[in-house]
Amino acid sequence: MRILLLTIGTRGDVQPFVALGRRLKQNGHDVALCTSSSFSSWVRQQGLEYRHLNNEFVELAQGEAGRKAMEEWGGWTGRLKWMAEATRLFKPIFRKTLKEEWEVAQDAEMIIYNPQSVGGFHMAEALGVPGIMADALPTWVPTGAFPNFTFPDLGLGNSYNRLTYRLLPIMTGGMFGSIVKEWRRDTLTLPPRSMTKGELVRSDGRPVPVLYSFSRHVLPPPADWPKQIHVTGYWMLDESQNWQPPPALSKFLDAGPPPVFVGFGSMSGRDPARTARLVLEALAKTGQRGLLVTGWGGLETEKLSEDVFKVENAPYDWLFPRMAAVVHHGGAGTTAAGLQAGKPTVICPFVADQPFWGQRVAALGAGPPPIPQRKLTADNLASAIQQAATDTGMQQRAAALGEKIRAEDGTGQAVSLIEKYAAEGSVQGQY
Repeated sequence: MRILLLTIGTRGDVQPFVALGRRLKQNGHDVALCTSSSFSSWVRQQGLEYRHLNNEFVELAQGEAGRKAMEEWGGWTGRLKWMAEATRLFKPIFRKTLKEEWEVAQDAEMIIYNPQSVGGFHMAEALGVPGIMADALPTWVPTGAFPNFTFPDLGLGNSYNRLTYRLLPIMTGGMFGSIVKEWRRDTLTLPPRSMTKGELVRSDGRPVPVLYSFSRHVLPPPADWPKQIHVTGYWMLDESQNWQPPPALSKFLDAGPPPVFVGFGSMSGRDPARTARLVLEALAKTGQRGLLVTGWGGLETEKLSEDVFKVENAPYDWLFPRMAAVVHHGGAGTTAAGLQAGKPTVICPFVADQPFWGQRVAALGAGPPPIPQRKLTADNLASAIQQAATDTGMQQRAAALGEKIRAEDGTGQAVSLIEKYAAEGSVQGQY
């Protein structure tokens, strides 16, 4: 079967799809991955066919507007301001993205798409092929158990929580609905469809399958989710098998007790140098050794003590098991890697789903309460690091959670479900 995987975002949005694509290919499927062009070489290195998509969303997120959004996300007023600005900035990118996605989807016999990739749902309908939504976070499926992470948790219970999921497609429809309506009419030759209906039900009334690529041990599936919603377990990519650490990194790790990992991935805010100074001061206060991974976010540092080592990038599945604790922004992928390694986790969230994962980690007892970046100080970070690195109970809970996660085969479970839905589609006809 020719399967098109479609995702947009940072590496944390792309890497699970790479893991899924590799497993599908091992099962004999013809797989192509369409994502931002900055990942083209990496996708090909992983043995998958790459199909082009512009890189403008990533560039915008990494630019001044994206960094500003990271700093203003915490308050509801800041979120609304960011959404208004995003509408203005994203509209031309939105149109271009829809055009490019349609161009590369023509031979697809199934489309598996991250909902933020924009066009997957509609293209599956236009081509008459199975379409499956895949997400690393619980964005679209209504539940009374917790509100959508875009909205504040006001503690108002079931009705409010479910309302937030009804409001989200209305909000996105207001931002981009007219563009999608025009595209459906002029390019896909499909009838109008209200964005307020969301993408969980096809035009023929049948439900859309959803694969959630997180662990039920981290977020148990709410009882009110319908049967076509599947929590598969994490889709983890083994990157360490053929990776060799730089000699200087190996020497540092061998020279003392396990250090504390600190890295914020593609996140840093508008003053990464200040963030780095704060991190170094916090580590000094605790007396813990530290490993800084600068990543895209560019934690800017110059002088480091002998107890702190800096590296630009390293595979988390190799690195995290060698750490005493991990400190990061709370992206879904980094959170998964830290928990799978069984390490106490300190989450310092910027935006979006990051506060949600920080709250989940704390609720599981695998880390201290999250510290929002806008409230981050050397003192509160030092306190959190000290707890994560020395609290025996927290370490035991994190280790036990890691064992449960490692026992799952999330990618294999996802592939089995995909093949099941593909077989049903071939019997039932068009989706």
